[in-house]
Amino acid sequence: MREQPPPQGPADRPDDPPSAGSPADPAAGFAQLGAERPPAHAGRFRGLGASYWKLWGASTVSNLGDGVSLVAFPWLATVLTDEAFLIALMGVATRLPWLLFSLPAGALADRLDRRRIMLAMNTLRALVVGAVAVLVHTDLMTLPLLYLAALLLGLAEVLFDNTSQVILPSVVPKRRLEAANGNLMGAQIVTNDFLGRPLGGLLTGIALAVPFAFDAATAVVSVVFLLTLRGTFRASGHGARPPAAAAAGERPPTTLRGDIAEGVRWLLRHPFLRPLAFTLGWMNASFAAGTAIFVLFAQEILGLDALGYGLILTAFGIGGLAGSLLAARVSATIGPGASLFATLWGSVVLLLVVAFSSNPLVVGAMFATFGFLAVLWNVITVSLRQTIIPDRLLGRVNSVYRLLAWGSMPLGMAVGGGVVSVVEATVSRPAGLRAPFLLAALVHVGLVLYARTRLHSTAIAAAKAGQDD
Repeated sequence: MREQPPPQGPADRPDDPPSAGSPADPAAGFAQLGAERPPAHAGRFRGLGASYWKLWGASTVSNLGDGVSLVAFPWLATVLTDEAFLIALMGVATRLPWLLFSLPAGALADRLDRRRIMLAMNTLRALVVGAVAVLVHTDLMTLPLLYLAALLLGLAEVLFDNTSQVILPSVVPKRRLEAANGNLMGAQIVTNDFLGRPLGGLLTGIALAVPFAFDAATAVVSVVFLLTLRGTFRASGHGARPPAAAAAGERPPTTLRGDIAEGVRWLLRHPFLRPLAFTLGWMNASFAAGTAIFVLFAQEILGLDALGYGLILTAFGIGGLAGSLLAARVSATIGPGASLFATLWGSVVLLLVVAFSSNPLVVGAMFATFGFLAVLWNVITVSLRQTIIPDRLLGRVNSVYRLLAWGSMPLGMAVGGGVVSVVEATVSRPAGLRAPFLLAALVHVGLVLYARTRLHSTAIAAAKAGQDD
């Protein structure tokens, strides 16, 4: 389940939002999701401030390019090879940086200016995707070069996505985070899934180099947006000793390794965020097993061309858009714990239907439903993290969380490619392409049993009541 940056991927504001670069009041948490009602004059889109909308613009245009490349990269892989495991390795290369660099990325986000990190990473993205466009156009692209490009883009994604999440509380106050996250996720879903993916299929059909050139251009536009975002966006209180540590005469960590260790300890000791991260890690690993080879599933089981492949991925965006508009209301109505539990059970059903279906319309409907559930999960859990984790630790703890959540994806992709190869050799190619979805459904049954005693609404309320301000 991609958490949108990003990724990826979810209360209203006081009359006077904090200035750019100033952290929101850490005591401005809320008792429960949807419980603190905004002033009547403050709407979902109004009053979030100019800095927020610049950040929104940078993220939105970047996600349009991401959506285009999300179609073009796996399609390019199928042009270079039809072996399921080699195609899965392209996804592994993209996600491997989450396993390798998540922890230092979080520490850097707490040490450096967060806006500058985002600027550097989108510049890197523009250079890499632009180079891919040139290599494809000149017919010089190879699988090793594709893997290298995927690794570099994955590195940029790790730093950009983690930083884009932890910079948000410096732009809007905490009680506006659900509205801010919902707006961001809604825009990201529209551009990435609803617009980017069919556009990616269309551009891929025109010429394989075109979607990569388009992605490079959107990265440049995103950089321009970030350049207009004024202020210093450093973590508040980083390096300062907590009161208990000061009383005990402890010295604050002054090395990157010490910063990382502090973030790891904080998350692993937290009674709610720890099981939440483990649950998402297994969810993402199991979904990645299927998504790693879904381009082959779409071609061989569903009989789709590049445009059809982009359109079926768009179904996820349709459901996700609905989720971005309704997630806070659903959470307030049935409770955040019940919402998370419904996401897990719903995913079991969706995965089983996809595993046994050969109808693009049915699979598209399942993708749309999953898009809704994914955004429901993300709106609740991202807002919770931004509320519970103190700002001075937010980058580091968030990176540990995402290490567990996203670092599992390359492992899942490798397993998915291996499962296809084994089942194809022993049963048939169609059975092999369906097998990863069956495996993912079984994993989710286990997650339902694990989460029912750990991720309920009472545990959520206790976590927020005990937040470290």
